[in-house]
Amino acid sequence: MFKSTTAVVTATLLASAAYAQQPEVPVNLPAYKEGQYVHQAPTLDDLMNDQKMNPELRKVILRGRDIFMNTQQFRGKYVFNDMNCKSCHMGEGRMNWSGPVWPAATTLPDYRGKNKHVNSLEERIVGCFSFSMNGKPPEYGSDDMLALAAYHQWLAKGAKVYETNIGGRGFGHLGRDMPADISYDNGAQVYQQQCALCHGADGQGQHAGDKVVFPPLWGDRSYNWGAGMVRVYTAASFIKNNMPLGKTGALSEKDAWDVALFVNSQERPQDPRYTGDAKETREKYLNFHKYSMYGTERDGKILGQHDNTGEKPFLKPDLLRPRNFD
Repeated sequence: MFKSTTAVVTATLLASAAYAQQPEVPVNLPAYKEGQYVHQAPTLDDLMNDQKMNPELRKVILRGRDIFMNTQQFRGKYVFNDMNCKSCHMGEGRMNWSGPVWPAATTLPDYRGKNKHVNSLEERIVGCFSFSMNGKPPEYGSDDMLALAAYHQWLAKGAKVYETNIGGRGFGHLGRDMPADISYDNGAQVYQQQCALCHGADGQGQHAGDKVVFPPLWGDRSYNWGAGMVRVYTAASFIKNNMPLGKTGALSEKDAWDVALFVNSQERPQDPRYTGDAKETREKYLNFHKYSMYGTERDGKILGQHDNTGEKPFLKPDLLRPRNFD
């Protein structure tokens, strides 16, 4: 059941008060490496004040921004969980170290290891809807896909094309291999101490009526087993650089790794690429799943060994398909 507006507001105020009583924590984002390209994406004010832009193009970009910020308006059409694009790509998709989306517009088309073929910008967006949104993507070439692509490309305004040494891109600055001392039990404790106030003790997030205030981190309304965030290293870097909300930088690298392991060892909707056997699916897509807990054993059960697709009435959307030029 969704919580009432009063309950969510009360929880949010309590969280703010609790954080305010703690010593100020500096936001220690990683330093850019020498030679890296750094782009500062334009702001909404830049868009509205651009006198040279055709008003029709501005409408399309604003439409894309609206879809990006409030993807839940398409619940049951494109989205079958409680996520918005902004849930993972924070700061309107602009912020470095928070999964900025503009690099997709400057580096694609390119080969992508996840699906082992060359991807376009639209196909990259298809992947986000199929996995992170546990949904059905907008059709290629549709008005909504055009708007989303236009928003990505506008955020890349002035950026170098096909520059790959990009500072602040993605979430992977902690490296990909899990530390030898990573601890599920410590992660569970960190979660209850640092994350549960917003995301709930049961990981199901918080709502005001039908509005998502804090997204769920596991269960039927969260990202599925194929989402990029299910990789422990991806979640660890995201958490380290962006969480807890309001006191970014409070967690040590170890705590970030541990809580990422804990969160991503909880069940969630099935990977759309599921073959019917989680261990087999893990091996088939090991280039991706070797960084996740999918298909591994936890408390005597194989994670992901189920047919649950969450609130989505299908497993794999039609647009999620291979491509080759043989």
